[in-house]
Amino acid sequence: MSAQPALLTIWSLYLIRDKDNRLYTGITTDVQRRLAQHQAGTGARNLRGRTPLSLHWHTAIGDRSQALKAEYRLKQWPKSRKELLPQHPEWIESLTTC
Repeated sequence: MSAQPALLTIWSLYLIRDKDNRLYTGITTDVQRRLAQHQAGTGARNLRGRTPLSLHWHTAIGDRSQALKAEYRLKQWPKSRKELLPQHPEWIESLTTC
């Protein structure tokens, strides 16, 4: 009997806007679940008490390693560029290439 291949878990990169119009960057395997956690105050510490929150943007990114690298790169961007990301899906490539 051979071992079953591991199922690939797809990770997503997301941006959440808080009540003060700040953008929070994160990664997850389930964007809606993670947004609900942030809304409930059980997610990232720096979003606690900053409700209402809204999902600004998200995309599937690949495996966890790729997601972590893309998250790091996106956090380096100025807010003005993050604001435009939903209108420029081609920019995602710059987050995922080495």
